[in-house]
Amino acid sequence: MTSEIAIIERNTLTALGLQTILEEFIPQAVIRVFHSFEELIDDTPDMYAHYFVSTAIYFEHTAFFLERRPKSIVLSAGESQIPIGVPVLNTFLPQEKLIKAFMNMRDRGHEMTHHRTKPQPQSDAPTLSAREIEVLVLVTKGYINKEIADKLNIGLTTVISHRKNITEKLGIKSASGLAIYAVMNGYIDADSI
Repeated sequence: MTSEIAIIERNTLTALGLQTILEEFIPQAVIRVFHSFEELIDDTPDMYAHYFVSTAIYFEHTAFFLERRPKSIVLSAGESQIPIGVPVLNTFLPQEKLIKAFMNMRDRGHEMTHHRTKPQPQSDAPTLSAREIEVLVLVTKGYINKEIADKLNIGLTTVISHRKNITEKLGIKSASGLAIYAVMNGYIDADSI
């Protein structure tokens, strides 16, 4: 059976390089390159087995790609603040490391797509409590600790404790990094930041 793979990437060199690697490792697949999200939508977007999408396009159209998880893989250009739990392929790796990362991702992808009835728990993926998610959303909206405490009817030290726990669980220290995590995991819409 022939599967089709979409590469949604504005950078032509990145798209062509990835297309070459994918054609080498999955010769039976049809690889299509789109230089914008609109080009993908003008095609038949739901027919693809996988979407390799640039970070910028992923952020602009997060809702679309979250609905197509784990088929969506974010193409990172070496950004260090891509959230945990989102499949990422760093296109700035040397070719041999990029190929190894792709192979690892492919193996994990087969596990994820072929065992849908019994998903494998991701022990390394952090889980935030409902309250931590509420705090995270307010942080990404620009609220300061005192405002978060007032809004959630909790103490200031509790807010600080939640923020510390979020930072430790995710390994993300900056507010912008937390915002990226929140958007990419569907906790907040990019337009509301």
